[in-house]
Amino acid sequence: MKRFNIFTIILVVCFTFAGAYAQDNASSKNYGAFGANFEEVEGAEDNSIVYQNIQAKDTITTQLIGSIKEVCQAKGCWMKVNLAGNKEVFVKFKDYGFFVPLDASGNKVVMNGKAFVEEVSVDEQRHYAEDKGATKEEIEKITKPKKTLRFEADGVLIKK
Repeated sequence: MKRFNIFTIILVVCFTFAGAYAQDNASSKNYGAFGANFEEVEGAEDNSIVYQNIQAKDTITTQLIGSIKEVCQAKGCWMKVNLAGNKEVFVKFKDYGFFVPLDASGNKVVMNGKAFVEEVSVDEQRHYAEDKGATKEEIEKITKPKKTLRFEADGVLIKK
């Protein structure tokens, strides 16, 4: 039993140091990593052009770089990102598997995942407006579905 306890303690210490190393490695690149690990590809900043010819049923696996405009203030479960070419994309996280910091607005972000276009229902628009703290009057003004640029990220890197 004593050997098992010693082995368990050694294992816990090893995992602790491995986690600390991973954290140091992410911060040495000046990023906070969330979700799945990935390597940033060259030219990702220019990939916002994927939305030029994309149709409502298309999905394109890519990386995008932008500036975080807004983050869900309830738990960090979505964000709006400004892309090159004056485009804004609404980002959710794959399988609701991770969240981003509530104070991440204004930071540069690299996102890995799937780009697509979606029509957002009135109910969903109102839900997101409620998440960001819109007034009752602002929420009631939402009366029509709208097409939006969407992205499902399996991982993000946020520049601090």
